[in-house]
Amino acid sequence: MKSIELEKENPVEITHKISGAQAVVKAIINEGADLIFGYPGGAIMPVYDALYDVEDELSHVLTRHEQGAIHAAQGYARATGKVGVCMATSGPGATNLITGIADAQIDSTALVCITGQVHSHLLGTDAFQETDVIGISMPVTKWNYQVTSAAEIPMAIAKAFYIANSGRPGPVLIDITKDAQFEEIDYRHQVFKGMRSYQSKPQLNRKLLKRAAQLINMAKKPMVLFGQGVILSNAEKEFRAFIEKAGIPSAWTIMGLSALESDHYLNVGMLGMHGNYSPNKMTNECDVLIAVGMRFDDRVTGDLSRYAKQAKVIHLEVDPSEINKNVKTDVAVLGDAKESLAALTDLINEREHKSWLKEFRKLECEEQEIVINEELNPSVDELSMGEVIDTINFFTKGEAIVVTDVGQHQMVTCRYAKFKQTKSLITSGGLGTMGFCLPAAIGAKMGRPDKEVIAVIGDGGFQMTIQELGTIFQSKIPVKIVVLNNEFLGMVRQWQELFFDKRYASTNMINPDFQTIVKGYGITTNKVTHRESLAVAVSDMLKRKGAYFLEVKVGKENNVFPMIPTGSSVSEIRLK
Repeated sequence: MKSIELEKENPVEITHKISGAQAVVKAIINEGADLIFGYPGGAIMPVYDALYDVEDELSHVLTRHEQGAIHAAQGYARATGKVGVCMATSGPGATNLITGIADAQIDSTALVCITGQVHSHLLGTDAFQETDVIGISMPVTKWNYQVTSAAEIPMAIAKAFYIANSGRPGPVLIDITKDAQFEEIDYRHQVFKGMRSYQSKPQLNRKLLKRAAQLINMAKKPMVLFGQGVILSNAEKEFRAFIEKAGIPSAWTIMGLSALESDHYLNVGMLGMHGNYSPNKMTNECDVLIAVGMRFDDRVTGDLSRYAKQAKVIHLEVDPSEINKNVKTDVAVLGDAKESLAALTDLINEREHKSWLKEFRKLECEEQEIVINEELNPSVDELSMGEVIDTINFFTKGEAIVVTDVGQHQMVTCRYAKFKQTKSLITSGGLGTMGFCLPAAIGAKMGRPDKEVIAVIGDGGFQMTIQELGTIFQSKIPVKIVVLNNEFLGMVRQWQELFFDKRYASTNMINPDFQTIVKGYGITTNKVTHRESLAVAVSDMLKRKGAYFLEVKVGKENNVFPMIPTGSSVSEIRLK
């Protein structure tokens, strides 16, 4: 199935005759990529053979599973702002990418996925390792395309990179039949400049900007909610200028974390089910709500029928499909966040909202007293996840890139990790993919070798992609791994405790000896079971040059608070 016809462009460069497989590699290099994650197999073998000749230009990282390859590509893309590239063979190789593709789609991560396919004359015959990956991936890709002729390859690759990284980023998949990889063509480097049916950046509507500015200038209790759109459009500077001129308290989604420094005086914390007390409560107290690059998902809004009904809602968004999808807006400004924020800042008055900000501070004190003090300085012997993150903060000074898996540790990390720079928190947000962290941390470290990269993982999620320790071992990737081991699927167990009468059905984990397993991969390892050993262990981990594994035994039945129970209003957030 070819969902969009490939447009023809004027040739820029003519080279000698090469195979389709060589054309794939050359086209990827021409798009500026220098790293690819993947796992070889029969249907993609010609491309791997072509990779063998260009190792100096396009490095390949052999992961231990195709899911590891795509999560690594995600981590690379999120840490660098570039397009992540991964590759797999047909059939099970291609289908093993689907979870990562779906994750990238909902979290707006720019990926180009290359899959091999059986010979074109075998399509539809149920040939060995044939799967309709175009049909399977269509709902979770921004665009996909099947190549059956080598002549299509240069433009298909060029178009894939353009679509993946323009507008609202997302994953693109190119499926290439094996005969197309063998076929020879006169290679012409193609430059894709866009198409009429795809508008990557909506034009700013000046009238709507003026209406938004009027609402902001008249507001007495304005509040900003910001998401990953600020990061994806490289609008951190413009965002900071906007909120500082308007003096508006600003709260973030987990995907928007690190777009604004953690200690910024207008940063009022995390939105959502396990977010901070004040921004959740004040969502239903503000008079103007300004959403920037976020999509009002259910974990942020709680019960939509009781969400911000008192407020005028302004939504700055690049994707028209997000407007009025969940929350009805009064003024919707379509456009790239960097451009929208700069234009809006010119139109607003310079103001302060000191008394309004004080209301946030009062609620912050309540949360500090009831939740945070006990989490960071527990009165019990068991270590808490929060004090582990706080100890990491002490030694990294907010300069590290932190990658998380999914579960209690994810919420605790997002709540307590401190950041000074953007693109510093990498997590699976919309899909909530367990097993994401370890391979994503590999990709992040390879994309940003200058940064300390710390993977924070639960014992459950760690075992979902534990085989990627082999990738770390073989490729000598100096990532730091912290497993918070509570011997439970912690988040599910918390729900079972609170809402299912402590009936812990299939959540207790009998784990292997992680220390022995990690040593088998040649990785330096340590285990902490007592509080007095924690700081020394974290310090030692960060001083080491190579990969390091730190297992920390934490309380088995600790819960993450605050919490908004399912179906409740954000105003009903519980501190305990």
